[in-house]
Amino acid sequence: MSCCHTELELAQGDTAFNVDASTITYGDGCLSEAGDIAAHLGIKRIALMTDPVLATSEHVAKVEDSLKAAGVDVARYDDVRVEPTDESFQAATKFAIDARVDGFISVGGGSVIDTTKAANLYSTHPAEFLTYVNAPIGDGTPVPGPLKPHIACPTTSGTGSECTGIAVFDLLAMKAKTGIASKMIRPTRALIDPSVTLTLPPNVVAASAFDVLSHALESYTARHYHVRPAPSSPSLRPSSQGANPWSDLGCKEALKLMGKYLVRAVDSAEDVEARHQVMWAATLAGIAFGNAGCHVPHGMSYSVAGMAKNFNPDGYPLGEPIVPHGMSVIVNSPAVFRKTAVGDPTRHLEGARWLGADTSDASDADAGDLLADQIVKLMRASNMPNGLLGVGYEASDIPDLVNGSLPQRRLLDNAPIDIQREELTELYESALTYW
Repeated sequence: MSCCHTELELAQGDTAFNVDASTITYGDGCLSEAGDIAAHLGIKRIALMTDPVLATSEHVAKVEDSLKAAGVDVARYDDVRVEPTDESFQAATKFAIDARVDGFISVGGGSVIDTTKAANLYSTHPAEFLTYVNAPIGDGTPVPGPLKPHIACPTTSGTGSECTGIAVFDLLAMKAKTGIASKMIRPTRALIDPSVTLTLPPNVVAASAFDVLSHALESYTARHYHVRPAPSSPSLRPSSQGANPWSDLGCKEALKLMGKYLVRAVDSAEDVEARHQVMWAATLAGIAFGNAGCHVPHGMSYSVAGMAKNFNPDGYPLGEPIVPHGMSVIVNSPAVFRKTAVGDPTRHLEGARWLGADTSDASDADAGDLLADQIVKLMRASNMPNGLLGVGYEASDIPDLVNGSLPQRRLLDNAPIDIQREELTELYESALTYW
């Protein structure tokens, strides 16, 4: 197995990269600006989308009050599913069509924001559901044009969905996650109020924060944009374009912040500095991976989350198995980075150092172990599950997990080494337990 940065590939690769981002407002109390922004976007009737837990929260109330004060008519949908499915995406779409809205606002975590992206897409450009879903699972048809305005208001510090053109869901027929990726579904505006994180329970903060950590590491260690084949036309350049100088800036700062503040943010809701800094790291990493793309830990996570058996952690809805997104990612990450370091040892060593590892006497051969061990150290300090066994899987589940992740080529092909069935099998085996 070797690094993918060959002279031949570089000669055939892209020579430019895009910088795309939502317009962001960041700061304490900025949710109260929702009405003014909606009015200035020309929205007359807006779909306010949230989940049943947040429906009675002060965050939703603040946004709704602001919208009404600005004269914006509100159609409220508070039945978003945590860890959405193709069915829940379609239910939200039906609501949007029936409500005849001309704009959207999402108040919640990644599940709410992604559901709103899908409802906006399918109500604006109706199509059979698999039309826009990533190939080879779906048709991967390009979104034909702009969507209605969407103001995203994240209430967790992790997914970065407010900054990306990606919507992830469980495809029930496959028992695995997949997604829709298009710059067209990126929210128009984002209102990022770090004070919302002060009400989050420790387990939710930890899971979300490890999603941030892996966003930044995956984007920073992704294959370079030079290596990706040049698009047939500039408009077809993907969002997951590979590591690039713009995304590198956000990844570096996000990883430094996570190394300093992640455990503190989990340990105490009263540590306002730590909670705010993790939210800022989530923003930086969201912008970064929205322009570089993630790779194998996220590709593996889709089947880990989609095939959940009997795991139901504190802080999440009761009544059905669930492996929250951040947990489904981080249980794979140490195994992945231990293996992918051969593809770009320098970047893996830098990631380890920014997260707090001592790399002063390290060689390239040490990169994978140092980075993996530092992630495990942070996982243990934050009470994360001990690998796949910790979220309810067994060795006998590995073939099915591989089958669920193998089609995720948008992610797997962004890795710095080649990933096929053999490599995925080895990675899931390595991810069963870490301590």
